[in-house]
Amino acid sequence: MKYKRLTKEQLEELHPEFINFLATQSITAEEWSALKQEKPDVAEDEIDVFCDLIWEGVLSKVEYLENISERHMHLFHAAEKEMKLLSVQVKNPEIDLRTEVGFGWFKRNFQSDFVEYLTASKAYGDDKNVDKFEIIKQGGVITKGELYQWFEQIVNTD
Repeated sequence: MKYKRLTKEQLEELHPEFINFLATQSITAEEWSALKQEKPDVAEDEIDVFCDLIWEGVLSKVEYLENISERHMHLFHAAEKEMKLLSVQVKNPEIDLRTEVGFGWFKRNFQSDFVEYLTASKAYGDDKNVDKFEIIKQGGVITKGELYQWFEQIVNTD
């Protein structure tokens, strides 16, 4: 498996897509039931292939990722040829960026000496979707990029 198994809830939500996937494999509902009973390993492999296909579809559309912790923001832009990073570190130990109060403090003080910025970029490895998935595995979430774009204007990069 290239990525990770979707949760039971996610798989249930994607049930119609899974039926279509099985149909593309020429597997009928009756054959699927028999496969689960008689060859559970093969059935599990089919589910893994389906999960990887779903992840590939999602990851191929990802442009922005965010990983926000207590005092750090790592904002990623998955550009065409490289992954760009805007990193923010808050030096005020009383601030937690994950809270409304902490983020409000940051918005008011983003130009103070208590806030440091770093920008970087890195070429993708062999598979840019795997690179994106690694960020997700480390706690990153897919976003529309509003925060990244706002910061990009502040630090004037690109």
